[in-house]
This record gives sequence, structure tokens and C-alpha cells, in this order.
Amino acid sequence: MVLIAVPVEGEAETRAAVSPETVKKYIALGCQVQVQSGVGLASSILDADYEEMGAKICGSMAETLSGADIVLKVRRPSAEEVAAMGEGTIVCAMLDPFDDKDGLEAMAAAGIKSFSMELMPRITRAQSMDVLSSQSNLAGYKAVIDSAGHFTQAMPMMMTAAGTVPPAKVFVMGAGVAGLQAIATAKRLGAIVTATDVRPAAKEQVESLGGKFIAVENDEFKEAETAGGYAKEMSDDYKREQAELVAKHVKGQNIVITTALIPGRPAPKLISADMVHSMKAGSIIYDMAVERGGNCELARPGEIVNENGVLVMGPLNIAGALAGNATSLYAKNLLNFIGLFVSEEDGIKIDFDDEIIQGTLVTNEGKIVHPRLTGEGS
Repeated sequence: MVLIAVPVEGEAETRAAVSPETVKKYIALGCQVQVQSGVGLASSILDADYEEMGAKICGSMAETLSGADIVLKVRRPSAEEVAAMGEGTIVCAMLDPFDDKDGLEAMAAAGIKSFSMELMPRITRAQSMDVLSSQSNLAGYKAVIDSAGHFTQAMPMMMTAAGTVPPAKVFVMGAGVAGLQAIATAKRLGAIVTATDVRPAAKEQVESLGGKFIAVENDEFKEAETAGGYAKEMSDDYKREQAELVAKHVKGQNIVITTALIPGRPAPKLISADMVHSMKAGSIIYDMAVERGGNCELARPGEIVNENGVLVMGPLNIAGALAGNATSLYAKNLLNFIGLFVSEEDGIKIDFDDEIIQGTLVTNEGKIVHPRLTGEGS
């Protein structure tokens, strides 16, 4: 019988890698599930909720991981967790693979087969396993709600006997999953929404949600998307033109939400200090990319910086602020992924020719194997 283990995450992480619903489904796959006591508390899930669905509750991390065939986590395992795992253990988590090669090499040396859920291929068959999409969708919503909470004016236009309250102007930089949800949420709150992105396909998506698209639409812009659907790194000339356009636009905005990320690279700088200084007091900049260095020059991880009356917000683990929903969606992403190679009939049977397996496998047989981490892929 396949043993699935789920330890408690670190203090900064509120999400869990398993929900009561997915416990029940793992057991239906012929698995045994054991979770560390307290694993779901930050997501408002009690040990009793897991136990009711058939999970075994363990008192410590070591007990939880003992004998595990598969370990499910949100974040990369700690050194102590790696030491508690046996050779051949399969780890599925958001491994943050580009930021700590030493940590990956330690997992490889321990004989762990690890899968990085952030590297999920952008193909139709993998949509139900795409953790970046499920978590970014929540984060985009939360970004608008948090920004509105710190904004000292109303979001929608209001007609009153004492006068008219104008609608807030919201500018979303980056129209991926997070950005599109931010656009939709801001529109629902009654704001005037504009957005920008370097990918041509984003224009139609933005406009379909009622936003106005802002971009330098030259020949380079028309080619600015990879086959995988991500934004390409743009030329210095394009960046300069786009920056000039954005700088003029930002001046009149009440809330700017930045979401721009390029996989494996630091977040591109989109908002300079001068642009922040050009905004009116009371405006908000919400930097969703601050964990990767930030899109705003003045953003600081985990802080709200007051720059001449403009609040520059640098939130961490945004999806984790909606831990109940985030855990439910992430746990389902993992369940769908595990279902590729675990069954009641065969136990664990990994098809290493499957493009989803190839796209997410990071360490195997004592070494780092992912092409993008070994220099063999782009």
C-alpha cells in the first residue's frame, strides 16, 4: 500500500498540501494517508476533519515521514525533513527550483525523486494540476481587496445629494492569471480599470473583462510570447518606450497592481521611484512580485512603505491569506498530479516519457535532472 505523508509547513506558510476531501480520494486510490497534527489549522481544518476521512494523525514530523512513499508539501522540504525521508521517497511541492540549487542538490544526494509543481507544462491535459494558476487566481482577487482596504476613498462612483463620488482608477500591470482576476475584481467593485502586458493575446483578454489595454503595440510586441504562453524578455528599446507610456499613465491612477514575473529570473522593474513620486498622496501600489525582487523600485518584502503619502505594499504569500480556498485548490492540483502515477492496481508506476512528468521532475537517481536547471533547456 502506498503511504502518503503530509508534515506541517513552516511558520510563514498557512496553506496545507492536503484537504479532507483529497484524503478521502487518496484512500480510494488504495493509499494510506498520515498527516502531522496541526497541518491544517491555519486553513481552519482540524485534525478531526482529516481523521474522519480516514487519515492517521501523527504527533511529530519524524513520525509523519517515517516509511513514506510520497511526501506532499506546499513549500520545499527543510533539511530536517529531507533527513527524515528514506531513499526513493517521492516529494511533490512548490520547490522554488531557481533560487536554491544547494537545497536541490541535497535532495538529490538523499535519493529523493522530487517534482516541482511550479514547472507544470502549460498544456490542456495539465490544467487541473496547474498550481500557479489556482494560487494566482486567488492572489489576484486578494490584491484588489487589500488595496481597496487601504485606499481612503470609495471604489465605485456614487451619486449622492451632497455630491458625486468619482470611481477609483485601477491600473493592473501584467495580465496573466493573477492580473486578469484583479481586473475582474476591480471592475466588480466599480473601478475604472486599465491594464498592460507585453503579450499580444492579453489585449483581447483585458478588453473582454471591461478593461482598457495600455501598451506600445509595435512589431516586437506582436512576437512577445513564448510557446508556453509566458512573457518574453523584451529589448531595452521596447522597455524604454513602454516605461515612458506607463509613466504618463501611472500619474493619474489611484491604485496600481503589479504582477509581472518571468520564470527563473528576477521580477522586472516596472515602477521607478520617480513614478511613485509622480502619484497623488493616497494612491496605492500593490507589488505582487515582491518575493522575486519586486516590480516597484521602492517595494519591500512584507512591508507597507509610505512614500510621500503613496502606500507601496509588498505582501508575502498572498494566496496564503485565503488559506481555506488556497489549500482546497492546491490539494486538488496535487491529487490530480498524483493520479498520473498512483493507482489501486499498480501502486506507484511512473511513466518517465509523459511530458507532464518530464516537465516537473527535478531530482532523480541522485542528481538534478530538469533541463532548465542543468543548462540543457531554455
